[in-house]
Amino acid sequence: MDIDNLVEMANRIGEFFQAMPDRAEAEAGIVEHLRKFWEPRMRMQLLGHLDEHDGAGLLPIVLESLREGREALAPLARDGAARLPRTGSA
Repeated sequence: MDIDNLVEMANRIGEFFQAMPDRAEAEAGIVEHLRKFWEPRMRMQLLGHLDEHDGAGLLPIVLESLREGREALAPLARDGAARLPRTGSA
């Protein structure tokens, strides 16, 4: 899927939750929504965008949600461990 489209969709979700008075609850809501309703490929692509481009174009609340909820958004491998996109060089 086109990353610009994913960024736009994530920002719309962020705009909805941003109206909540409790910031931590809003960020948790964003993560939960992405975890429940986005395909693992979409979540991994968005996390990759966060790593490769510092999340360019994402609202601050979405950026913070992705950083804090990264492990919850990564799909699980067969052994039950989260599969996170690689960051930087090893």
